[in-house]
Amino acid sequence: MKKVLLLTTIIVLAACGGVKKTQEALNTGNYVTAMNKAIKNLAENKTKKGNQEYITLLEEAFAKHTEREQQEIAFLQNDGNPANLENIYNKYLQLKQIQERIKPLLPLHINDEGRNAKFNFVNYDNKILATKDDLSEHLYENASNLLATAEYKADFRAAYDDLKYLQEINPGYKETIAKMDQAYNKGLEYVRVEIANQTEQIIPERLESELLDFNAFGIDNFWLQYHTNPLANVKYDYAMNLDFMEINVSPERVNETQIIKEKQIKDGWEYLLDKNGNVVKDSLGNKIKVDKMRTVTCKFFQFTQTKSAQIGAKVRFTDLNNGQEINAYPLSSQFVFEHVFANYQGDKRALEDDLLVYLNAREVPFPSNEQMVYDAGEDLKARLKGIVSKYQFN
Repeated sequence: MKKVLLLTTIIVLAACGGVKKTQEALNTGNYVTAMNKAIKNLAENKTKKGNQEYITLLEEAFAKHTEREQQEIAFLQNDGNPANLENIYNKYLQLKQIQERIKPLLPLHINDEGRNAKFNFVNYDNKILATKDDLSEHLYENASNLLATAEYKADFRAAYDDLKYLQEINPGYKETIAKMDQAYNKGLEYVRVEIANQTEQIIPERLESELLDFNAFGIDNFWLQYHTNPLANVKYDYAMNLDFMEINVSPERVNETQIIKEKQIKDGWEYLLDKNGNVVKDSLGNKIKVDKMRTVTCKFFQFTQTKSAQIGAKVRFTDLNNGQEINAYPLSSQFVFEHVFANYQGDKRALEDDLLVYLNAREVPFPSNEQMVYDAGEDLKARLKGIVSKYQFN
């Protein structure tokens, strides 16, 4: 019984808390928040006794919100500034949307007052269409003027944003798509990419190809294009140079280490003898056997093949409009080849398990210098990707 009462109390408090927050939103002028909370609860169960307060709160919030929005729309219209059209258009859309969310809930009966809640619905369709037409014309003219007079890429991008919004609200309006293409092409910034080798080593063709594969870099910049094969008809805004400053490949080395191991091992068994040389027996008269131990020795010869490659590079960004270097970042990476194998002389039972595994290995061919440089470049690719994918020119 106590558990039932506790659960009931929790439910009541939770319901009261929801009503209280809705009332607070209404009292502070957050009418949309108040309506959202009320609509959510009423949609779940509009006949529930505990949801009665949400009906009156929704009725009041709707009336106050509608009045305020209509007053603001009238003010913006009287101002006569076409820049207000987007705001007016969105306000009409929101007013209609709220009405459409309330309509499925009707009728909403207020039990204490014996009446249905009143909502003064208005048909905003004609006003939405008229405002959309005016807004479309404004956006189109504004973008067209920008395209005709723009001096900077930022202007073309602003024109593109207007046209993109126009295409969203009024698809296919006049020559919107064609002008979007024009604005995009003129708002783009182009980066010329070059690799320079200032070392005496050959950069593997595969590594160079992967370093220039900007599709794999995950660059998320709508207004930026990297060209690894510069085009003659493109005016480039920036240059990105990847300079290989140093490539070092070590000689192939084989280091030998010799270890001598000894271990006590079981080598059969023998009878336990007392100090007089007699066989010891247990309580049942059985002869007692003990392990026979002996020491074995093994010479362990470990061979370690090593070869390493280091790359030192620098990535530079240059503004081609003024020839000034913007930023430069050092890059370095290393790859170490290591292979261990071994052989032995003596009794290998003297060796621990961690040494025995090397006896199964054999000497292997060393990687070529080209392969070593390529493997060292794996880390270089990751570092370069980290820089390029996050780099912002503006």
